Amino acid sequence: MTRSPEAVLVLEDGTSFRGRAFGAEGEAFGEAVFNTSMSGYQEVLTDPSYAAQIVTMTYPHQGNYGVNSEDPESRGIQVAGFVVREASRRPSSWRSERSLQEELGAAGVVGIEGIDTRRLTLRIRSAGAMRCAVSTEDLDPASLGERVRRSPGMEGADMAKGVSTREPYEARDVVGPADGSLGRVFRVAAYDFGIKHNILRLLASHGCQTTVFPAETPAQTVLDGDFDGVFLSNGPGDPAATTYGVTATRELLGKKPVFGICLGNQLLGLALGGSTYKLKFGHRGINQPVLNKDTDVVEISSHNHGFAVDPKSLESATEFGRVALTHWNLNDDTLEGLRCLDAPAFSVQYHPEAAPGPHDARYLFTRFRELMNGA
Repeated sequence: MTRSPEAVLVLEDGTSFRGRAFGAEGEAFGEAVFNTSMSGYQEVLTDPSYAAQIVTMTYPHQGNYGVNSEDPESRGIQVAGFVVREASRRPSSWRSERSLQEELGAAGVVGIEGIDTRRLTLRIRSAGAMRCAVSTEDLDPASLGERVRRSPGMEGADMAKGVSTREPYEARDVVGPADGSLGRVFRVAAYDFGIKHNILRLLASHGCQTTVFPAETPAQTVLDGDFDGVFLSNGPGDPAATTYGVTATRELLGKKPVFGICLGNQLLGLALGGSTYKLKFGHRGINQPVLNKDTDVVEISSHNHGFAVDPKSLESATEFGRVALTHWNLNDDTLEGLRCLDAPAFSVQYHPEAAPGPHDARYLFTRFRELMNGA
């Protein structure tokens, strides 16, 4: 077997890791983040919210079940780079069509394996999110580190429009028709800030006929379309820099029922007059405990975000009325969801649509349907 080329990962503080390349050869620059999921690497790789990020998987063995053409969350791999302890060379699953290595290579995405991912994760947890690079070309940590420090960071980065669709399209062309067995089929306008396919699947399964719009679509375009509700999707980048999303959300509030997920939650918070801030190292994984204050139930949930809404900024009544702070992360007490009490709008920071799971928060799609029905 041909030995894989040497590769190096360097953080902006100069910490370096030597390993072996897998996937494509070359270089990748981005923000270093870690994901604690034990499965779902294909969904991670294809989630547009991971654009411009180099993702480290903390579970040591990745690629065991290969990849297939049914599970991607978007049109292709979105991460800037991928970091694992060990990548499987022989996937074992009846659903597998290609290996993880083949998928990264075909997409031109640089990966590195054979490094101490525990040490890397602990470094990010203690020092905070940092820029980094993975390279098979520049193997000098000092040289590569200097280039990392000249690369752009995530704060102030407007990235949603870069991963969004360029033209509106009907979700049924991607995930099939809306389920009409629930009664009335609702027409939903979904803002694509980096939308995932499983969101469209769940909207369809909850009786929503969805039209997906580019991130910069003016609110008036949606209002002219006579939709029953508006969905604000997940996406990458700094929410405060996604000014077009904040503007559109403000103009839609009180006029249409609104449901937001992830970046959509942050945009709703900003539209209400709140503020956002960057987390030290973010939440990424499928095992985050979130307390639903409405029910006093703890939901195990999937997360992928590096920013959060400041709860103190929404403590007083807003231009659109009062706001209930409904969901809280039990690991670090960050705000994970909100609901307008005087306007039909709510959002959560985590991912109720998560595939392959957990599914504790799927009820939120039912709540959106009820909101559009006037409940």
